[in-house]
Amino acid sequence: MALQKEIWISSITEGLFADNSFAKRAINHSAFVDGKTVHIPGAGAAPSVTKTRATALENLTGLKGRVDTDLTYNIETYFAGPVLIENPEQVELSYDKRNSVLKSLKTALADKLYQDLLENWVPSAVTKIETTGEGVAATAPSATGKRGAVTRADVRALRAQFDKWDLPQTGRCLMLDADMYSQLLGSLTESEASAFLTTADAKSGIVGRLYGFDIYMRSKVITVTAAGAKKTGAAAATDSAAAIAWHDECVSVALGSVDINENAGDAIAFGDILSATVRAGGHYVRNDKRGVVLLYQSTVA
Repeated sequence: MALQKEIWISSITEGLFADNSFAKRAINHSAFVDGKTVHIPGAGAAPSVTKTRATALENLTGLKGRVDTDLTYNIETYFAGPVLIENPEQVELSYDKRNSVLKSLKTALADKLYQDLLENWVPSAVTKIETTGEGVAATAPSATGKRGAVTRADVRALRAQFDKWDLPQTGRCLMLDADMYSQLLGSLTESEASAFLTTADAKSGIVGRLYGFDIYMRSKVITVTAAGAKKTGAAAATDSAAAIAWHDECVSVALGSVDINENAGDAIAFGDILSATVRAGGHYVRNDKRGVVLLYQSTVA
């Protein structure tokens, strides 16, 4: 069966967004995905304001221009495969292996690029809030001991931080991992849990709304050190799992079209070889790093 390239590119691209709909909650920079670096201009300090003309004229003494900043991030290319479909498999198997391979290429691309996207949304000096719930078993890879569970009070603390930043009430999002989501539900009363679940919107990927946040859930979000810093090295026993809260005007995403490649009837490999590539990227967009908060599990003695 020859590869129906246009059909499969469309199918895989739609699948990338369908399985990770949280990525739509960001400024869309996909128009720049064919470039190497995206530049985000940042306005400098706001001008002074006075209620008297004399004071305003005095400001002419130290008159100077506004110093703007340039925040940049790179667009990366993601490669999935190659995968071989041997010639006998195309006629002997009772299922469509080509279909299965193409779906696995989509899944592999999505797992990698959306995990990177979440991590790229988190600034190096991100604002951090520790969880306050009772001790539960640590869930980060290689972590041991107990960590504070996520509670509704922690989400309320996130709301307070966003309010202090004067961020709009709409557009607030929170990504929890599966364990954190379960912990949050456990902190709600029966009536609160019922109200929370009725706000879920499966089509948009929202599993509930609480204190103004549209809440999303995926198996893994991000791992941090005991101090709440993004993990960059090998997993350690002191690591903690973390959730990410963001405002959709404070982060960006760029996603290009998927390119599917096929070597049909490869004489050396004795079959068809399939692979896929996509260009993608994303970043926080404010130089003051407001609009993104890490909610990380506290260490409980």
